[in-house]
Amino acid sequence: MSDESTGSPGPSQRLWGSIKGFFRDMDDAHRAKAAGLTECEVRELENVFVLILMGSFTGLPAPPSFISAELLPHLEHELKVVNRRAENASDALAEIAGCFDVT
Repeated sequence: MSDESTGSPGPSQRLWGSIKGFFRDMDDAHRAKAAGLTECEVRELENVFVLILMGSFTGLPAPPSFISAELLPHLEHELKVVNRRAENASDALAEIAGCFDVT
């Protein structure tokens, strides 16, 4: 209910607006955190994908070579990711913990 003489919203409308604003802000924060965790998971899945295809370099059993050779043109981005990860591979556990905000 608004106060008709001043045109300002009543106390119940202000309370309802505050509650809606609080939940909207919580929703935005949770969406941002979920997006960040999803990006981290995508990076990890890219690494796993390349390790599966190029496992012979790390001692893992590899798929047949003709499959790896056919997929090689599509792996440019993933190979860059693996090279970047190898350069920054000082502490993998700390990197994963950083994705999940473990302190």
